[in-house]
Amino acid sequence: MTRTTPARPVDVEEVFPGLAAYRGTTTRLHPRRGRPGVGDSHIGGPMLWPADEPWPTCGEAHGPVTHGYVPDEIRRAREIGVADPGADGARAVERHAVSQAPARAEKPTPTSTPTSTGDEGAVPFVALAQLFRRDVPDLAAGPDGEDMVQLFRCPLPHGPHLERRYHLRWRRADAESADRMLSTPPELPLLPWEAELPEPCVTHPEQVITYPWAEDDTLPAALTARIDAWDDAQEAAHGRDAPCYQSDLSIPPGWRVGGFPSWASTGPMTVDCATCAAPMRLLLTAEGYETDGGTHNWMPLEERDLALEGTTRAGFGLSVVVPTRLRFGRDRDLHVFVCPADGGHPPRWVLS
Repeated sequence: MTRTTPARPVDVEEVFPGLAAYRGTTTRLHPRRGRPGVGDSHIGGPMLWPADEPWPTCGEAHGPVTHGYVPDEIRRAREIGVADPGADGARAVERHAVSQAPARAEKPTPTSTPTSTGDEGAVPFVALAQLFRRDVPDLAAGPDGEDMVQLFRCPLPHGPHLERRYHLRWRRADAESADRMLSTPPELPLLPWEAELPEPCVTHPEQVITYPWAEDDTLPAALTARIDAWDDAQEAAHGRDAPCYQSDLSIPPGWRVGGFPSWASTGPMTVDCATCAAPMRLLLTAEGYETDGGTHNWMPLEERDLALEGTTRAGFGLSVVVPTRLRFGRDRDLHVFVCPADGGHPPRWVLS
């Protein structure tokens, strides 16, 4: 099923003609739970990864994980509809298994397991996403013209600030053969959080119009001032549900490729290449939530009736609100930046 973003509640270029010069596009990925294959664009699905090529690993020091979640138990809990495979979730898994499938409940296993996985050896990265240019209009080419990009994350935090490590790999799709692909990638036996394991999702790419974040020098000062004044006037006249430039008119929520970064948590940041100091370009944005109360009107037309059936304004069910089951920081956006001057320079990862 396609996903179609509704028309914006206000024609933003009619209100602010100066924005036309800054108009851009972004491709919303609209990930939804499914069964993607190795040759598909997806979030959390199987990677097109040669069997004779080492799987990416994080070789930095990690503290031991003494309590966490076994990946297969997370998958089982999700399969039967348990939201949290922790201690309470485990009991729900058992109750459901007993009532729905007695044969499977003979040896119920809790999903919060007092096991230990230490810091011995390298930790395998978790595959987060795989995207093909043929599917995603705004996906830039790789350093040597590659047309597929793969994103990974170390499942363990680093240092006192719980920093994360990511890995980006570019490939040429026509150079790979599915019959020589790795069938089962290595996996950490215990994950510290349930949100470290992505739910396999198919994508429904949709290119939409987008505009820059309006703060500091992301737009001319006079234009930003007019936007701020308009926002204030709208709220004064229509209340807090009135359209707002940042939430309703400029940048859509959720996973998206290209376009402009959102800076809701940090404020605008300068992101330059660490190798050549060139201003970097946004490759993609990963976000845990596809929608919330402040971005409700971005909900695709095909799912709006479903949205209205929720118990709260944004409570449409996990398959729509958090389809990938991933989190980035404290529910922030992960922006992946690349160097436009030389694609071989290291990318940068910014949480905002």
